Amino acid sequence: MMLAAIAATLVSCGGGGGRPNFGDNEFPVATVGMSSADMQTTYPATIKGVQDVEIRPKVSGFLTQINAKEGQTVSAGQVLFVIDNETYQAQVRQAQAAVNTAQQQVNTAKLTFDNAKQLHANKVIGDFEMQTSQNNYESAKAGLAQAKAALASAKEALSFCYVKSPSTGVVGTLPFKRGALVSSSNVLTTVSNISSIEAYFSVTEKESMLLSQAGLNSLPDVKLQLADGTVYPHEGKVTKMSGVIDAATGSVQLIAAFPNPEKTLKSGGAGNIIIPRVNSNAIVIPQACVSEVQNKMFVYTLGKDNKVKYTEIKVDPQNDGNHYVVTDGLHTGDRYVTNGITKLSDGMEIVPITPQRYQEKIDEQAKSMSAGDIVGAMKK
Repeated sequence: MMLAAIAATLVSCGGGGGRPNFGDNEFPVATVGMSSADMQTTYPATIKGVQDVEIRPKVSGFLTQINAKEGQTVSAGQVLFVIDNETYQAQVRQAQAAVNTAQQQVNTAKLTFDNAKQLHANKVIGDFEMQTSQNNYESAKAGLAQAKAALASAKEALSFCYVKSPSTGVVGTLPFKRGALVSSSNVLTTVSNISSIEAYFSVTEKESMLLSQAGLNSLPDVKLQLADGTVYPHEGKVTKMSGVIDAATGSVQLIAAFPNPEKTLKSGGAGNIIIPRVNSNAIVIPQACVSEVQNKMFVYTLGKDNKVKYTEIKVDPQNDGNHYVVTDGLHTGDRYVTNGITKLSDGMEIVPITPQRYQEKIDEQAKSMSAGDIVGAMKK
């Protein structure tokens, strides 16, 4: 354990990418090869229920009942709030009375019309009296229809006092208390259907074009990283992509659907969508051999004359914290320096050794160091 700690200290001497002082010009060199890389791309996401419905009253009045609690699961048609309805009940009674009166007028007009028809048949009255009686009957029927329409309207207004849930879901916050005066401009609560949830995230225009060509079905199942850093146990599937590019950000919105059987996900939450990617022909190199200058990445490649060249590379923005996947600048068979890059300069000639031999020399030097050398090395 002590030798391992000393070896680590030796490797770290001289700053990031430093090397122990071997007293010669030897540097570890590796050859670029292909390997499989399990990568992932993450996107910030907003979590929403498949249906988030704002509950607003259609009539104004004082809240007399609140029949739901925050976080309660309610069913479609369940009464959540009751608004003071004395005025609307009175209007219904008044409208009902008008219907009754209109019905009596229809009955009377019908009797009159029926009698007029008999009298007209017996030539007791003329056509004018007969037509007048018929017109009065038709007018009474129209009045009855109008009264019934007013009654239906009054009943509908009364029903608006009983605010119901339009769907099954979970009740959100309840900003108003019993006795508060509310109107159609007020949101009494939000009912969210969270039997499954949707995570909204955005990709670049270029990525969206590639997805459009390949199709959403080409994407693997995605994961959801929650706000506390844990990964949601159920995987999801990208199901929708917007057909409009956001002019402000140049991004396109996608939606991933996740099952939510335990109801652990809540509408309005945040997280990260994780899309796994597997590259079977990737060039993977240690981050320790890469230097970054003004947002550009460089490695020291080695030519046939054993002279190093300061070479710019491009890497995948997603990495595991220890390695980079090189997308440009290196090719299979190229040689590059794996450690000690801070001691190098462009065009410098070196003696290449294998990374294994490099580690052996570190171990040998660690064994030969005195106690004072160890203390001095650990202070650097």
